[in-house]
Amino acid sequence: MKIKTVLAAGLTTLVMAGAASAEQVKIGIAAEPYPPFASLDASGTWVGWEVEVIDAVCAAAKLDCVITPVAWDGIIPSLTGQQIDAIMASMSITEERLKTIDFSDAYYNTPAVIVADKSMNIEPTPASLAGKIIGIQASTIHQAYANAYFGDAAEIRVYQTQDEANQDLFAGRIDATQADSIAMADFVGSDAGACCEIKGPVANDVTILGKGVGAGIRKGDDALRESLNAGIAAILADGTHAAITARYFTTSIYSE
Repeated sequence: MKIKTVLAAGLTTLVMAGAASAEQVKIGIAAEPYPPFASLDASGTWVGWEVEVIDAVCAAAKLDCVITPVAWDGIIPSLTGQQIDAIMASMSITEERLKTIDFSDAYYNTPAVIVADKSMNIEPTPASLAGKIIGIQASTIHQAYANAYFGDAAEIRVYQTQDEANQDLFAGRIDATQADSIAMADFVGSDAGACCEIKGPVANDVTILGKGVGAGIRKGDDALRESLNAGIAAILADGTHAAITARYFTTSIYSE
């Protein structure tokens, strides 16, 4: 099944679990590029690991899914306001977000890391980052973590996208950034990130960093959550998840 892409959300249609011919489900992704998970190719088509996983989950769950790009800082309001039906945009399952929305089961789980210039002797600890400027994407678990662990001794500089933080890191306008390990491995492996290296994972705080990435669902939309859970379980069981992952990464990015 090929996923269709739309630029604006229309009338939301509820999907009942187990329906033989599913109606359209609008899957919200971040409009900003987040390679290797989701980005636009030269033809304007959304591609990436998470895009392929969305396709596979929807096919397994027999859901007719339409990718709907939404600005990251407005993606939860778009869900609760019924402009989209689900969020599959590398959104971590956290206690804070669970106050507003529900989540499917996790479909990937990777650590948060600190990245800095290769010449800098930096460790991913509050003491080592004291006095440094840390670039963080707005409205992310990384912003919440940086404020909690680094904010007393470091300057936290907030960006609308991780790409903007990466550009300032490359230009030397910030000392470090915190983000997902897989996304940052892609950055440091590129020409734009050749200056930098991953300094290591931050100390895990499940309360802030969450329990992996899941699909965000409106509270009470149990039928859609169950359908997505069934799709996630199916692609994990039949090897589809592993096959997609192998096309992008050298190791598994799923852990229970």
